[in-house]
Amino acid sequence: MANASNDSGDSNDISSTVVEIAIRIGLAALLVWWSLQIAAPFIGLLVWAVVIAVAAFPFYQWLVRVLGGRGWSATVFALVGITIIAVPAVMVGGGLVDSAQSFGTALEGGKLEVPAPPESVAGWPFVGERVYATWTLASENLQLALERVEPQIQALGRWLLGAVASAGLGLLQLVVSIIISAVLLVNASAGAQLARDLFTRVAPVKGPQFAVLSEQVIRSVAVGIIGVAIIQALLAGLGFFVAGIPLAALWTFLVLFLGIIQLPPTLVTIPLIIYMFATADTLAASLFLIWIVPVSLADNVLKPLFLGRGVEAPMLVIFVGAIGGFILDGFIGLFVGAVVLVLAYEVFVNWLREAQAPEVADASSEDPGERA
Repeated sequence: MANASNDSGDSNDISSTVVEIAIRIGLAALLVWWSLQIAAPFIGLLVWAVVIAVAAFPFYQWLVRVLGGRGWSATVFALVGITIIAVPAVMVGGGLVDSAQSFGTALEGGKLEVPAPPESVAGWPFVGERVYATWTLASENLQLALERVEPQIQALGRWLLGAVASAGLGLLQLVVSIIISAVLLVNASAGAQLARDLFTRVAPVKGPQFAVLSEQVIRSVAVGIIGVAIIQALLAGLGFFVAGIPLAALWTFLVLFLGIIQLPPTLVTIPLIIYMFATADTLAASLFLIWIVPVSLADNVLKPLFLGRGVEAPMLVIFVGAIGGFILDGFIGLFVGAVVLVLAYEVFVNWLREAQAPEVADASSEDPGERA
C-alpha cells in the first residue's frame, strides 16, 4: 500500500510539473507573440536602421574623428543621409513632372512629332513588322495611335500612380530609418556588444565570429550591389541628360532599379541607343554609344572587385543570398538574405570540419607500426 501511495504521489508530482511547464511555455509563447504583434509596424524600420548603421559605421567613425563628438557626428550623418535620399528623389520627381507636362502640352498643341521608323526595323525578328506598323502609324497620326492603345495607357497610368505612392511611402520610411540609425550609431558600442552576446548565446563557440561575419556581409552587399548600381545609374544618367533624351530622370531611375535587382541595364540603354540613331545626327548618336556601352557593362568589372571583399565567404554565396532575399522580401532582403545564407554556409562548413576532425585525430593516433 505504501508503494502504491508513493507511486500515486510521484504521478501527481509529475503531472503537476508537466502542467506547470506547459503553462510557462504557453505564457512565454503568448508574450513573444504579443510583443511581435506590437512591434510589427516598426520591424521593417528597425531592420533598415540596423542595416544602414552597420553599412555606414566606417563613415560615422570618420565623422567622429573629424568633429570630435558622437552626438554631432550622428546629427551630421542623419542630415547627409537624408540629403542623399531627398535630392535625387526631388530631381527625379521634378524631371518626371516636367517631362509629363511638356509631353501633354506638345500633344495638345499638335507639336509632338514622332520620326518615321527606319526600314530596317521591319526586319527585326518576331516583332519587326508589328513594331514598324505601330511606329509608322505614330509618326503619321499620333492621336490615332494613342487612341488605339488607350486601355493600356490607362492601366499603365494606374500602375504608375500606385508605384509613385508606394515609392513615396518607401522614401518616407527610409528617412525615418536613417534617423533611427543615427541614434543607433551614438550607442554603437552597446549595440555591437548586444549582437555579440546574442550570437554567442546561440553559438557559444562561433558566436563572435558570426557577429563579425554578418557585419562584413552587410557592408559587402551595400558596396558591391547598392554602391555599384548607384555609380552605374549616375554615369548613365549623365549620358541621358547630356544627350537630351526625353524622360532622362525616369531612365536613370530604371537603370538604378535594374542594377539593384541584378538585371542588365542594357534593357534600358539598348532601346535608347536605337532611339538616338533614329532621331539624332550620327555624331551625337555615336558619342552617346561610346559613352553608354562601357557604362552598361561597368558592373561586370566593379561587382567582382567590391562584392565579397573583406568577407571570409565565397562571393557566389553572398550574391545568391542577396538576390534570393530580394525576390523573397524586397530590397531589405538583399541584406537579410545574404546574411542568412552566409551564416548557413558557415554553419554547414563548420559542421563538416567537426565531423572530419575525429577521423583525422583517430588516424594520427594510430601506431606507426600498425600503419606499416
